[in-house]
Amino acid sequence: MNSTPTSSFAATVDGAAPATDQPHTEWLYQAQKKIYARSVTGRFVNWRWALVLLTQIVFYGLPWLQWNDRQMLLFDLGTRRFYIFGLVFYPQDFIYLTALLLVSAYALFLFTAVAGRLWCGYACPQTVYTEIFMWVESKIEGDRAKRMKLDAGPWTAERLWRKTAKQAAWVGIALWTGFTFVGYFTPIRTLAHEAATLGFGPWEWFWILFYGFATWGNAGYMREQVCKYMCPYARFQSAMFDHDTLIISYDTQRGEPRGSRSKKADPKALGLGACVDCGLCVQVCPTGIDIRQGLQYECIGCAACIDVCDGVMDKMGYARGLVRYDTQNGLREQLTRAQLLRRVLRPRVLVYTAVLALIVTGVGVSIALRTPFKVDVVRDRASLARIVDDGMVENVYRLQVMNATETSQSYTVTADGLQGLALDAPVLFTLGPADARWVTLALRVPPDTAATLPPGAHEIHFTIERVGTGGDAGRQLREKSTFVLPR
Repeated sequence: MNSTPTSSFAATVDGAAPATDQPHTEWLYQAQKKIYARSVTGRFVNWRWALVLLTQIVFYGLPWLQWNDRQMLLFDLGTRRFYIFGLVFYPQDFIYLTALLLVSAYALFLFTAVAGRLWCGYACPQTVYTEIFMWVESKIEGDRAKRMKLDAGPWTAERLWRKTAKQAAWVGIALWTGFTFVGYFTPIRTLAHEAATLGFGPWEWFWILFYGFATWGNAGYMREQVCKYMCPYARFQSAMFDHDTLIISYDTQRGEPRGSRSKKADPKALGLGACVDCGLCVQVCPTGIDIRQGLQYECIGCAACIDVCDGVMDKMGYARGLVRYDTQNGLREQLTRAQLLRRVLRPRVLVYTAVLALIVTGVGVSIALRTPFKVDVVRDRASLARIVDDGMVENVYRLQVMNATETSQSYTVTADGLQGLALDAPVLFTLGPADARWVTLALRVPPDTAATLPPGAHEIHFTIERVGTGGDAGRQLREKSTFVLPR
């Protein structure tokens, strides 16, 4: 982003001449400096890479797994079928998507209340792909010092081939990510055959390139800018923190006053704290903050500063934990680890846990007890009511029956609610696996029933029953509708 200058002059006071006639330039915007994060090793880095591997194995591998001769996880928007392992969902099951969003939200609230931005630091796609892209960058361009020297130097043949190789690797990862994402909505094996001939449809081309470009731009260039300025979570995270939330903290009482010294020097004799002011905690931070300045919204909780600081403490012969997971109460009161853990079970955490458990239990019970077929009843708008043979009053209906299993199912339909109400003909039909069909049928009432009831709409019920063999035989579903009597 280019900087925009404005010029201002010294103001006159009581008519006096200005102190200087030289313009003063104030920069309203400062160009963003690229962050060259230093590589680090340690237990939290290992945990982060374990999550990177786990999430990517699941993301890239899950679409290729098969279940009942179809893709295990497929959101088929064309046929309006959503296959999740052995379950088949229809758009009418939107309530489960709402429940999933509630589970995700309360899980995020719970994790944040307990230990801050765990999601951001270990499993957020922005963090995961930034880690992958930074790893590729370090393997091709070298460590932090080499990357800084390479970018500051002229365009040589070495710089050209390294930059080209990096971009090629980035683009390859980004396109494979976009391809995999689209594979959750279009059968990925079909998509793979289309990829061999570049025979994608227009929408497939669009979404593969769109998500590929988003991955390349966010993980390759925007990086910390997404976390600091685009992600709303950074702005409202403080509402979920309290003084007993575990956050990455710098122990000021132990570390200050900071200063450099030799390994053999006695810090107490020099009047210094444990911090040697090496600046490594800043160099490894992917968002470029100084954790020694306290809690900042830019901190994504990746714990890279903990790992590098522990390494420095080991080299100096000091105790670990100058930078560590701690709480504000823990720092102030110098609480032990056991005391910190006892404060985890506080009202806020218990409420989040109870609500989360309730939603998860409710969703699980609902899925276990759900009827294996669905029915929508629609009245025939072309003919609300009519008189047919023998003076009987007839209403016509259309039933959309959806088989939510992956085996063929047979169904019968009956109706009740009015005396003498009957179908004009018996209804028995069969649906294939995950199939849906519109069934048209007519209901009639005899003239004597119509004569005893006032004109208008009267409530009736359809009963759709699964017949045949199997564990779902005899399952019924009742749907309400109305029967209209003419004036």
